Amino acid sequence: MPVPVDLKKAVLQRINLNFSNSIELYLLRLDLIDTDISGNKWFKLKHNIIEMQRQKKNTLLTYGGAFSNHIAATAKACKIYGVNAVGIIRGEEVNNHTLNQARKNGMKLFFVTRHLYRNKELLKQYTLQHFSENEIYIVPEGGANTLGAHGSKEIADLINVPFNYLVMACGTGTTLAGVASVLKTQQKAIGIPVLKGAYFLEKEIISLSANEALGNFELCYDYHFGGYAKYTPELICFIHEFKKQYNIELDFVYTGKMMFGVFDLIKQKYFPDNSVVIVIHSGGIQGNLGIGL
Repeated sequence: MPVPVDLKKAVLQRINLNFSNSIELYLLRLDLIDTDISGNKWFKLKHNIIEMQRQKKNTLLTYGGAFSNHIAATAKACKIYGVNAVGIIRGEEVNNHTLNQARKNGMKLFFVTRHLYRNKELLKQYTLQHFSENEIYIVPEGGANTLGAHGSKEIADLINVPFNYLVMACGTGTTLAGVASVLKTQQKAIGIPVLKGAYFLEKEIISLSANEALGNFELCYDYHFGGYAKYTPELICFIHEFKKQYNIELDFVYTGKMMFGVFDLIKQKYFPDNSVVIVIHSGGIQGNLGIGL
């Protein structure tokens, strides 16, 4: 299967901290592998596309919000592989960079009410009323299924230095489920949920990993900044300062919150001295254009 992203660009970049000399910090630059299918998105889509082809389906249908990196990445991937793409979008119809880019890449968008979107059974009924089950291959929101977690295991193969902790932002927890399942005994995955009150994620992660991630991860819930796609002046200021100091762009939905959390955890001595910490840049920069950041 041809790979539509350039994995050679997924470099480890050292982050020199001016407030700590006891932690060795690296950023895995998955944001550089492609403009649209950036970060962890390809890893979650890869095995779903393979399975779709095996089933001889001609349309990939998936779900997401108006700023969804998953929607943008799926649209581009489907265009590359020459299959139809459908996106079921949460909320009222809007025009923004994310959705316009998905449209340009050939994805057909359908907007549903937030109430319908929240009710998984009603959403399933809506989907099957409008699309033939024989033609569509459904990928859950954020690529959150066992195939998405399976593909995420490959992210760990891109890290070529010994490390103690691997940190990532969490939406559905799929990437963490995959990565945590292949870590060594002395290593741990740290997830920073970007949703408010996302305490359900622990069970989701264990389930997505088929229990392989059990005991290999921990979640830090204090860095959601109000909830999914919510932000504060403090977060925006941090994103600007980080770019000024390291020349690396972060997004306000995922990686900005994650990196803010990592810096705060280091200041709180969460990581033991002399720890090597790898942080995954999961892309999603296109989302910043939606708020003019």
